[in-house]
Amino acid sequence: MQREAQEKKELMTRLNRIEGQVRGIGKMIDEDRYCIDVLTQISAVRAAIDKLALQMLKGHARGCVADAFRHERGETAIDELIIVLDKFMK
Repeated sequence: MQREAQEKKELMTRLNRIEGQVRGIGKMIDEDRYCIDVLTQISAVRAAIDKLALQMLKGHARGCVADAFRHERGETAIDELIIVLDKFMK
């Protein structure tokens, strides 16, 4: 199922922001910045990635999983979702 244009734009905006944060961390390391400052930025990137993943999961549940139920493939969609959620909990 394709994403709506607005949803795709929001996902790409988040991803571009994360990419900039990661580049910033690289610059901080290159500049020998204080470890705690670098670790703080790494923590911020992890939180941003978690938010991106949550946004993707919401879209998947509301779009792909709902569509699967309409086409009688709901159980398969739930199984896939559980596998993905398990990966995020490790």
